[in-house]
Amino acid sequence: MLSLTESAIRASFVNCTKGETKRLAVPRDLDQQPWHDLDFFGWRDPAADGRAYLVAESGGELVGVALRVATQSGRARRSMCSLCLTTHTGDGVSLMTARKAGREGRQGNSVGAYLCTDLACSLYLRGRKDAGRRLDETITLAEKIERTSANLAAFLTRVAS
Repeated sequence: MLSLTESAIRASFVNCTKGETKRLAVPRDLDQQPWHDLDFFGWRDPAADGRAYLVAESGGELVGVALRVATQSGRARRSMCSLCLTTHTGDGVSLMTARKAGREGRQGNSVGAYLCTDLACSLYLRGRKDAGRRLDETITLAEKIERTSANLAAFLTRVAS
């Protein structure tokens, strides 16, 4: 992924009002992100535990999505991220919902997916961050990245359509 600027990030959101995009918390350390290892940029809002954001390249442009993070039940369990297929124990995977873009979103419609709670899918795929357990697969890293990108594209399409 190419490195992003704060203004590009703010301009990318498809399911927020202009006021919401002005107020959302963009990380201050954009120049320190491992952009060459990221397939998308995702972060949790440090001031609001239930908010997260995701920005990805889709169809030649940036698409940003604001997410709501469901509260955890507190039970120890193993769950799998629907994007990168990394399994985590405890609260390592969370249900995240995104208000749909446009009229459907204004009517209250949303879509959800189980995602890595820290949105570090790209780093788990590449072994840059330890999740505890990955599925034993015979496909290459490039194929895993392609699959994750396809899963992300499908989720973004559901939000934007």
